[in-house]
Amino acid sequence: MPGQKIETGHSDIIHDVSMDYYGKRVASASSDATIKINSLTSVPLATLTGHNGPVWQVTWAHPKFGSLLASCSYDGTVIIWKEDNLNTWTPAHTFNDHKSSVNSIAWAPHELGLCLACGSSDGNISVYTARSDGGWDTTKIEQAHPVGVTSVTWAPSMEPGSLIGSGEFEPVQKLASGGNDNTVKIWKFANGVWKMDCVSALKMHTDLVRDVAWAPNLGLPKSTIASGSQDGRVVIWTMAKEGEEWKGKVLNDFNAPVWRVSWSLTGNLLAVASGDNNVTLWKEAVDGEWQQVTTVE
Repeated sequence: MPGQKIETGHSDIIHDVSMDYYGKRVASASSDATIKINSLTSVPLATLTGHNGPVWQVTWAHPKFGSLLASCSYDGTVIIWKEDNLNTWTPAHTFNDHKSSVNSIAWAPHELGLCLACGSSDGNISVYTARSDGGWDTTKIEQAHPVGVTSVTWAPSMEPGSLIGSGEFEPVQKLASGGNDNTVKIWKFANGVWKMDCVSALKMHTDLVRDVAWAPNLGLPKSTIASGSQDGRVVIWTMAKEGEEWKGKVLNDFNAPVWRVSWSLTGNLLAVASGDNNVTLWKEAVDGEWQQVTTVE
């Protein structure tokens, strides 16, 4: 299908766009310090103001928690926005824990509750979990990447292989993060604390990691993470079985910084946005090799 152009109304660079659960509305984050919500036909629905610097990311919560958005900014804050009436948004909560730019945010799988991970240039990752009384609990990964966290992504809540094994379904709480130290790290929450879940950081990039994305696994045994870097390469990391080592494989060298990597809902297609102004789609073949399916014009 042909691409659809949406006029956002921003007056500066757009850093992120996010479509709501039903695919009806698009939220965009910009250096003009605002978030804009538009319909797919470019009808402006709302402008959210509250940040004092460029807004790097914006993301919709699962609709089971109501109509909520989260945004993060260069100003060091994370704002949870609530839609009170149709297209009327107010800041429901502002987090000020970070000492510098908050670069990435990600809502946890809805099975884990209303839970938001945030990665910052101060080196820390914070995880905010909503309580039933309206407050929020905070857990932290101190100095996850001491020179700065660039991206965070949640693992699927189903333990790998849970469809094949038997027994009760226990949701798993895991994160992956990328940083300015050129590495990807895996974290697991157990007994009230976050700990590294891999023996050492995953190292294959030669420059800062701009984005990490954990693929949906639908309960299958293999875990897969994509990472995109300033070095121009996308690496696909896989763990064949829980407890085994992560192995990395270069998907492609784009010869330009890779800005974003994003999986389809079924986890079999990867979209890559790179500094050569292209978005390409990739699919894993039967033999395990990755092939480019198409370029999004």
